[in-house]
Amino acid sequence: MNKTVLPSELNPDPDGPLYVAQKKIYPQRVSGTFRRIKWILMAVCLGIYYFLPFVRWNRGPGLPDQAVLLDLANNRFYFFFIELWPQEVYYFTGLLIIAAIVLFLMNSLGGRVWCGYLCPQTVWTDLFYAVERAIEGDRRERMKKEAEGLTLQRAAELTLKHSIWLMIAWWTGGAWVLYFADAPTLMKELVTFQAPMVAYIWIGILTFTTYVLAGFMREQVCVYMCPWPRIQAALTDEWALNVTYKYDRGETRTSLKKAEQARAAGEKVGDCIDCNQCVAVCPTGIDIRDGSQLACIQCGLCIDACDTVMKKIGREPRLIGYDNDINIHRRMEGKPEVFRTIRPRTVIYTVLIAVVGAIMLYTLSHRTLLDVNVLHDRNPLAVRLSDGSVRNGYTMRVLNKQGIDRVVSVEVEGPPSATLQVIGVEAAAAERPTISIGRDQTLELRVLVTVGSEENLDKSTPVRFRVTDTKSGEVAAATDNFVTP
Repeated sequence: MNKTVLPSELNPDPDGPLYVAQKKIYPQRVSGTFRRIKWILMAVCLGIYYFLPFVRWNRGPGLPDQAVLLDLANNRFYFFFIELWPQEVYYFTGLLIIAAIVLFLMNSLGGRVWCGYLCPQTVWTDLFYAVERAIEGDRRERMKKEAEGLTLQRAAELTLKHSIWLMIAWWTGGAWVLYFADAPTLMKELVTFQAPMVAYIWIGILTFTTYVLAGFMREQVCVYMCPWPRIQAALTDEWALNVTYKYDRGETRTSLKKAEQARAAGEKVGDCIDCNQCVAVCPTGIDIRDGSQLACIQCGLCIDACDTVMKKIGREPRLIGYDNDINIHRRMEGKPEVFRTIRPRTVIYTVLIAVVGAIMLYTLSHRTLLDVNVLHDRNPLAVRLSDGSVRNGYTMRVLNKQGIDRVVSVEVEGPPSATLQVIGVEAAAAERPTISIGRDQTLELRVLVTVGSEENLDKSTPVRFRVTDTKSGEVAAATDNFVTP
C-alpha cells in the first residue's frame, strides 16, 4: 500500500535555509597522474590567457599587429590571419555551437572533464590553493593555525597570501583588457595612469570577482552558482565514465589491521581501509564513496590519493577510477568489463562538430573581401518624374575588407532602360560610376535608379546592384526591388 508523503515530511523545516552554510575546506596536497595533468593544463591555460595578447602577427602596414585583438573602436576582430567584421557574426555563432557540442561530447565520454580540468573557476582556484599551501602549509598545518587564532606569524602569512592573491587577480583583470587594445601600448598607459577610465573600471571588476570567487567562494561557485552540474545530469547516460568508487571491490570497509585479521580468519572484506584520504584531498569536501554527487567536479584527485594508499599497503590501484555502474554490476556478476565510447550519442556529437566545422571552414575560405548592402528608401518608395519615368532611391554601403585601397565601379541590372546615378559622383552616359574606397572601410552612397516611361513594369520588379573591383575584377552584389507608384 502506497503512503502519501506530505510536504512537511519532505521539508521538515520550511522556514530553514535554502542551502547549507559554507564549511571551511582544507584540501590536502596530493601527487599522481591526475594531479600532474591538472598542473600541465593549468600552466597551458594560464600561459595562453596571460601572454597571448603580446603575440604579434604581421598584417601589413597600417593594420594592428596583435595576433588576437577585439578592436571595438573599428568594429573588427583579429585572430592571427583571420579578420572578422560585424557582418560576419555568424562565425562566432558557429564557434559557440561547436563549443557547446564539444562540451556535450566531453560529458558523454568522461563526465565533468571540463569542470575538473579546464573550467576557469577550477584553474584559478587551483592556483590560489597552490599559493595558500606554499605560505601556510598543508592541510593539517592550516587547520592547526586556524584553530590557534591570530598570531603575529599568522597575520604575516595572511597578509602575504592575500597580497599574492590580489596580484594574481589584478593581472587576470589586466590581461583581459589587453585583448581590446594594443597590449604593450595599453600596459604603458596603465602604468603611467593615462589609460581610458573604462580600462581601470574593468580591471577593478575582474580583480574583485577573481579574488572573491577563487579565494573565498571556491566550491560554492560549483555547487550553487554554476548551472552545468544540473544540465549535465540531463545530458549524461549510463555509459559515461565518471570518477567512481568501485564498491564491488571496496566493500566491506574496515581498517588495515582488522582487514588482515578478517582475511586470516577466511572472511571477505573490501580493499577500502576507510583512511578518508579521498575526502581530505577533495576540493569540494565530498566523500566519493557516497556515490555520484552534484558537488563532485570529477577532478581525479581522489583517484591519486587512493592509488597512493593502495600502493603503500600492497593492493591493486584504481579502487577509485573512471568507471560506471554498468561495469560495477558486471564485475559483481562475474562478467568482463565493457566500455562503449563509440555509441549513437557520441557519434552524433562528433558528426555535428565535423559538419559545423566544415561549414565554417568552407565559408571562411570562400569569403569575399568586397561586400555591398542596399536599403530601399521608405518615404517615398517611388517618384514619377515629369517625363513619365520612375525613380527609386537607395542607400548603398560598400565594404572593403582588404588591407589596400580600392577603386570600384557600380552598375544596376534589371529593367533594360534602368540607369543608375551615384549622388556626388560624375560619370559619362556610357560609363559606369566609379568610386574609391579606403582599406578596411565602409563607404555609404546615395544611389538613384531611373526607369523610362516606355517600360511596362509590375508593381515591384527585382533589381540587382553590382560592385566590381576595377583592378582585380572581384564582384559583390545585392538584390532589392524597384517599385512603381
